Amino acid sequence: MTPIALRPELPALMVEDQVRSALLEDLGRAGDITTYATIAPDRTATAEMNARENGVVAGVELARTAFRLVDPVIRFEALVADGDRIAPGTVLARISGPARGLLSAERVALNFLMHLCGVATYTSKFAAEIAHTKAKVCCTRKTIPGLRALEKYAVRLGGGSNHRYGLDDAILIKDNHIAVSGGVASAVHAARAYCGHLVKIEVEVDGLEQMREALTASPDVILLDNMGPDTLREAVAINAAHWQLPAAAYAADPRRTKLEASGNVNVQTIRAIAETGVDYISTSKITMAAPTLDIGLDVVIG
Repeated sequence: MTPIALRPELPALMVEDQVRSALLEDLGRAGDITTYATIAPDRTATAEMNARENGVVAGVELARTAFRLVDPVIRFEALVADGDRIAPGTVLARISGPARGLLSAERVALNFLMHLCGVATYTSKFAAEIAHTKAKVCCTRKTIPGLRALEKYAVRLGGGSNHRYGLDDAILIKDNHIAVSGGVASAVHAARAYCGHLVKIEVEVDGLEQMREALTASPDVILLDNMGPDTLREAVAINAAHWQLPAAAYAADPRRTKLEASGNVNVQTIRAIAETGVDYISTSKITMAAPTLDIGLDVVIG
């Protein structure tokens, strides 16, 4: 199994906080009463996590942490790593130890693993469609509340890139900001005066005239909202002309404004969008519409 991208990392404290919260939600006020009622305290078991479809792995450490927090005696042997491609029948992990803890942690471990593998796998399908271009598929702030950092981690494992994490790490001037502030260029200038030199500024435009106005203020990125491939190609040409760049030098020139396309992006449309020459393609689909990956946990030795 080979990784499909440089593998990011999740801070251990972030993993533990997320898993602990999920376990407390599941165990509720009385703990796992089904397991307490049916399984003797001294029983042990061994179980395997199995993939039931093709996918990209994400979330192994969250699964490991779920079992550890419920019972530190449980042994979790990971047989794959985040970023690995897997096929149906692949054993992801072998878990052994006290049966009560194993059964009580099962659902939380699987929930994290199935969801994050699903995000990574769905992202990989988008990334594969545009691998022959320089464009990158990016996630957005449309994430499940509380899971943003995990979902953005899974996006990177699937070969995608991250947009801003929140409202505080980059400026994105959208149509409502423009409507209230009075104009595209004035909003960009105001943002430039407000933010520090390390903060990137992006502005959303809904037409080529707005794009031309935005270019006069030199934002770092222009977001081209809901434009078809023909309009996107024209936008790339306008950008090149503004910066006086020949086609051969356009992609690599660091001075120019980067272009991001958004709207009506799915697995069927992303290739045509990428082939227009835009730099980034943002979509909420890879987080909000990603199906879970089918993974099961079965006791093999009771």
